[in-house]
Amino acid sequence: MLNTRRHLLQSFVAVAGAFATAPLLLSGQGSPARPQPIPSPNAPTNPNYPQGLHGPGPTPTDEKAVYKQNQALMKEDIEKMYSLISELRQDVQVTDTSSIFSVSFVKKAQQIEKLAKQVKDLAKG
Repeated sequence: MLNTRRHLLQSFVAVAGAFATAPLLLSGQGSPARPQPIPSPNAPTNPNYPQGLHGPGPTPTDEKAVYKQNQALMKEDIEKMYSLISELRQDVQVTDTSSIFSVSFVKKAQQIEKLAKQVKDLAKG
């Protein structure tokens, strides 16, 4: 009885092993329909490009031109800020701020803060 159980177990293992290894053994023999990889839509069309996907890399920025542009923007913002501050100062001198606090004061102050932040960001670079 012990021999029949061993024999049954050995045959079961042999059949299971055959089923497990059959796809691996048959995959390389005469299988014409292998799935081909799909090319990436981001792949460059010409493999001779040195870098980047569709041509040479970005050109380096001209730091002097950027600096001059930032300086011009800062001057414009400072002029706007100066005019707003002058208007706000005149409005405050004319009106009694202890009893009346106009919404236009708050709006002008917010505009001044916004311009000051822009000038600060441009100065940082």
